[in-house]
Amino acid sequence: MLLRIAVALAATLGAGLLAANQARAQPDMVGFRGDYSPGTIVVKTNERRLYLILDDGHAVRYPVGVGKAGKQWAGTTSIDGKYRNPAWSAPSEIRRDKPSMPDVIPGGSPHNPMGVAAMTLAGGEYAIHGTNAPRSIGGFVSYGCVRMYNEDITDLFQRVSVGTPVVVTSR
Repeated sequence: MLLRIAVALAATLGAGLLAANQARAQPDMVGFRGDYSPGTIVVKTNERRLYLILDDGHAVRYPVGVGKAGKQWAGTTSIDGKYRNPAWSAPSEIRRDKPSMPDVIPGGSPHNPMGVAAMTLAGGEYAIHGTNAPRSIGGFVSYGCVRMYNEDITDLFQRVSVGTPVVVTSR
């Protein structure tokens, strides 16, 4: 009898933790002030948040992981490619720091740092992408890419297109 109660309690707690993780992965509709056109993606590095501007005063907000110390950048670019389950090859800077990294990690692999989708950014080796390491969201963790929960990159992926402006700021 005590075993059944313990199993039921563990199942209930596990379901609660799963629901909490899913709730964190949902975007928020928020008020937003700034001089950005609707459809623009704004990444506020210090907040570790990505905003998709809907109209004057409103945005969809997502939690993100951003560049670690010495790997952050700021500027304006645009999405130049959209990919589902992309294969990944480490850029030269990562290869230098981690020489044992495989040449290519196939799409769909649990070891692929791009998660379920990626949107590459023009002018560099950066992307906005999902992650198979959800605990990294909210941290300063990458080599300059913007990491999102897989559920959130899936949502954002459907809302934007190639050519979407992206503004990355430290404020």
